[in-house]
Amino acid sequence: MIAASTRHASSASAPLREIFLAFLRLGVTSFGGPIAHLGYFRTEFVERRRWLDETAYADLVALCQFLPGPASSQVGFSLGLLRGGLAGALAAWVAFTLPSAALLFAGAIGSGALTGPLAAGLLHGLKLVAVAVVAQAIWGMARALAPDRERAAIALGAIAIVVFAGGSVGQIAAILLGALAGLWLCRDDGDPAPAAGPARFPVSRASGAAALALFAALLLAPPLLARWTGDAAVGLFDAFYRSGALVFGGGHVVLPLLRAAVVQPGWVTDAAFLSGYGLAQAVPGPLFAFAAYLGALAGQAPNALTGAAIGLAAIFLPGLLLVYGTLPFWDALRRRPAARAAMRGTNAAVVGILGAALYSPVWTSAVLAPRDFLLALAGFLLLTVWKLPSWTVVLPLAAGGMLAESL
Repeated sequence: MIAASTRHASSASAPLREIFLAFLRLGVTSFGGPIAHLGYFRTEFVERRRWLDETAYADLVALCQFLPGPASSQVGFSLGLLRGGLAGALAAWVAFTLPSAALLFAGAIGSGALTGPLAAGLLHGLKLVAVAVVAQAIWGMARALAPDRERAAIALGAIAIVVFAGGSVGQIAAILLGALAGLWLCRDDGDPAPAAGPARFPVSRASGAAALALFAALLLAPPLLARWTGDAAVGLFDAFYRSGALVFGGGHVVLPLLRAAVVQPGWVTDAAFLSGYGLAQAVPGPLFAFAAYLGALAGQAPNALTGAAIGLAAIFLPGLLLVYGTLPFWDALRRRPAARAAMRGTNAAVVGILGAALYSPVWTSAVLAPRDFLLALAGFLLLTVWKLPSWTVVLPLAAGGMLAESL
């Protein structure tokens, strides 16, 4: 569990510079959406830096998949929290989000979305990077978290649930049923109870409760305040905060909510929204950074840089408050034997959820021809056999996509 398996992490000793630079590099190179980001995080912080182990990482992913908000950004925020306290969490979030937000802001005020055959080839090559990264993550996590028949069966069941139910409902159902199956099948595997120690997340229960209360207050108060005062800034904050607070799984799931929030009131045209969505797929980092593009293009003040900052902060804030508020209670709960058994089932279900995501949307949107399969397989082998860092695979596969588009 997280508390027992983070002996290499120290929330008080790690310099913020280390955290900021580690996440900034990932913010520049992490293409492919939230599922791919989890693969990049696993490679960097589980395998390379050893801030936590495989089981602890899966526990964290399971929690963030279960909560509303951008799952990959919540995981990154929590890793920064584990390593450097609240300051480390904020440094991790800023560093991971800043590159994509800056690129999307520049797109809003300048060139707009990428167009033309070479741009389409570049985008397709980046999707193939996601195939390789997600496949590598599933390969490693399956060996660690579904090593026996019981947990492999739970993972397979989770895939079936996600395939047939679909969307965030399927993901939540898979996690809940995985936990129930773990209670039944995974009690007697001999895993020791997690030991208490200083490496737990440095969040008190009082601080967690305050964060949860603030989450609820910001969900309820701004719409009333916007109606009462007519303040455009409060209305813009409320539109983005509500979009971030009411979506499970993050990523592309938030797009319908964002479209309703900014297109229907007339703040952004439908054509501009779709152009920004195309650009958001071509930049690294979290898709929620699309809010910077939309805030900058808002048809009424605040817009430009102020609108981008409001949109960006508001859409991420609910998910970060939720994970910060939940962590201290989550850590205590999973020390109980029943909770540990349920978590083993949940971890196996996470493997299944990622496996389903590898097929759709990652595989189905990227592997469209035999040459795509060849490029994705080459990337997977470079990661798993040659053990190359994930970011080194981005350039050759992106170039391969551009070359294939030009032939």
